[in-house]
Amino acid sequence: MEQGQKIIYDYFEEAAKKRDKWKRRNRFYQRTIERQFRFIIPEGAIVLELGCSTGDLLSAVKPSKGTGIDFSENALKTAREKHPHLTFIHADVLDFQLEEPVEYVIISDLITSLWDVQAFFHRLRKYVQPTTKIIISSYNYIWEPVLRLGEFLRIKARQPLQNWLSVKDINNLLSLENFEIIKVERKILFPKYIPVVHLIFNKFLANLPWICNLDLMQFITVRPADTESHDYSVSIVVPARNEKGNIENAIKRTPKFGSRQEFIFIEGNSSDGTYEEMQRVRQAYPEVDIKLMKQTGKGKGNAVREAFDEASCDVLMILDADLTTPPEDLPKFYTALQNNKGEFINGCRLVYPMEKEAMRFLNFLGNKFFGWFFSYLLGQRLKDTLCGTKVLLKKDYEKIRENRSYFGDFDPFGDFDLLFGAAKLNLKITEVIVRYRDREYGSTQISRFSHGWLLIKMSLFAARKIKFK
Repeated sequence: MEQGQKIIYDYFEEAAKKRDKWKRRNRFYQRTIERQFRFIIPEGAIVLELGCSTGDLLSAVKPSKGTGIDFSENALKTAREKHPHLTFIHADVLDFQLEEPVEYVIISDLITSLWDVQAFFHRLRKYVQPTTKIIISSYNYIWEPVLRLGEFLRIKARQPLQNWLSVKDINNLLSLENFEIIKVERKILFPKYIPVVHLIFNKFLANLPWICNLDLMQFITVRPADTESHDYSVSIVVPARNEKGNIENAIKRTPKFGSRQEFIFIEGNSSDGTYEEMQRVRQAYPEVDIKLMKQTGKGKGNAVREAFDEASCDVLMILDADLTTPPEDLPKFYTALQNNKGEFINGCRLVYPMEKEAMRFLNFLGNKFFGWFFSYLLGQRLKDTLCGTKVLLKKDYEKIRENRSYFGDFDPFGDFDLLFGAAKLNLKITEVIVRYRDREYGSTQISRFSHGWLLIKMSLFAARKIKFK
């Protein structure tokens, strides 16, 4: 062991005896960290924490099975006394054994103290699955002088030989070991609790664009950059209301892809004979697996949710019945998911030139605004939030459904419900660029002003639940 490593080991072994004392002195900071991890990690997950110390953070996320790793026997003695329902292993984070897969890995305030961060990420590859999410919390490097002053004034525990890494530094080390960052969230502009100051600085200013780059803490959500290809069966859901003239083309123009395809047409109180047309098309194409449904509620969101519940395939795919997103482009979405380029594949209509009547100018401006606002809210780049074509694995949709109570049933369109749910579950969102076409039949059912105002209200609601919580 190198001398620098021994200094770090000796320091944390001794510091473990005073760990709870320092946590009490900095309760606001500790509770903020715990609250953010609870927001990111759903209750009941299988969680591994590396560098778990006395186990309080691991316990706070309420795992169904939680395992903590730490080299300090003093820290683990306290952890076992405080949290007997969790498992704690005395080992170095660079050399431990774990048999079962985990859903989430917590790495909190650890990489600042590691002797070789890249070697740590290299070792971590052994314990993660393609779907495992790694949550890293670390200090913003621009706070180094302030934190050094805090150590000097004895209002913060002194730590030896800290690594001060920017997000770009961390991303570079992760990339070298075949990981990729999903999103970065930042919190805490004023690290002590003073009621009015906390409200202004930590609840409001700390969450604003650009200002958040000055925050003390950064929470980095990471996933393995798995390139293994998978073959999936596909359920193509076609919600339709007054779309009689487009039903047959949805079948004729959709290419064959995936190990198996099923079409689920779900009709919503049409007045032009859409459902009767669906019945005719099913009889005309007996070689195609076509299911017909009539939605029991109202709105596209309700129709999609009811059809998703009936889907039997691995992949869930939405094709709007107006066919303004061409069915011929659906294989692009499938390929992106198949090759793990993302876990939630969203269509983007705002890159290629559009046909003249495809999107009205105010709709275009609205899409631009919502793209920017959602990129800020979700921490992942989105250019077109309102494209109806969205694709994800059914097992991930089921997790979104299980966690829907966090946002509630607030979205009649369904786009926001899926995007918010995917972001809350830390799914990697990837956009596929498509050409947006004119309608060949019928007219748009979107009201620019009433629906636009509803979208704004939903966005503000989401901001309160995601950013300003």
